[in-house]
Amino acid sequence: MSKSNPSSSWIAQFKPGDRVEVSFDDPGFRGSWFAGTVIRREAKNPNRYIVEYDQLYEDEFGEKLLQETLDWIQLRPPPPPEKKKKVQFKFGDKVEAFHSDGWWEGAITAEHSGGKFAVFLRGSKEQIVFEEKDLRLPVQWVKGKWEPRFEQVQREKEADSNCPKEVMKFTQGIQVEVTTEDDGFKGAWFAATIIEPSGEDEYLIEYKTLTNDDDTEFLREDIRACNIRPCPPEITVVDGFEVMDEVDAYYNEAWWVGVIAKILINCNYVVYFK
Repeated sequence: MSKSNPSSSWIAQFKPGDRVEVSFDDPGFRGSWFAGTVIRREAKNPNRYIVEYDQLYEDEFGEKLLQETLDWIQLRPPPPPEKKKKVQFKFGDKVEAFHSDGWWEGAITAEHSGGKFAVFLRGSKEQIVFEEKDLRLPVQWVKGKWEPRFEQVQREKEADSNCPKEVMKFTQGIQVEVTTEDDGFKGAWFAATIIEPSGEDEYLIEYKTLTNDDDTEFLREDIRACNIRPCPPEITVVDGFEVMDEVDAYYNEAWWVGVIAKILINCNYVVYFK
């Protein structure tokens, strides 16, 4: 099945008058969507459509709306409305921001007062402050249907914090990393050693950097198996990190889950800890 002659029935859904959004592969426009209306299908090639944009014009005076002939793969229906009346945006959320007459893919890099957010736009490599009303959660139109919104899926995963039924087994003396649900320590992984099993799916561990109250010996605790992981392998990063990369950063004797918020000189970074 070739791209120019697809047989999927859902492609034929676009007809004159249908509202659509249009994507581009041109440099500087990747990850952007512009609203328009289908005028008609091309007579010689039924997989191409003539679309008139809502806010893009042929002339510099803004008197005649731009029309273009586009391949079906560049079109999608307008995204469905949010299920919730109001989305609570936060740092690190992947979003689409309304900018320069289109919706652009990006990620929130800072939260400002007054319901405003700084967003890093991936296509144009810009960071711009937007009002909450100009943001929406990203969606994907795949094979004629909408996939779940990315951030909704992520939040559902974060809400399910219970241990899985099947957990990894550890042997005495193995080097591991452990995390805790205690306030102020969520998202931190501490180096430790397995001392011995202490219950069903639970182990007595000894920290390698944390000590007891009088600093006479390393702290020992009983930890659930689902809060223990093997030590991650060392990975060499050749080209450095980019804004919004998810990382583990070593701070206060632990590896903390975070996001690159800003790139400084000499391979230094500002990291936001979730």
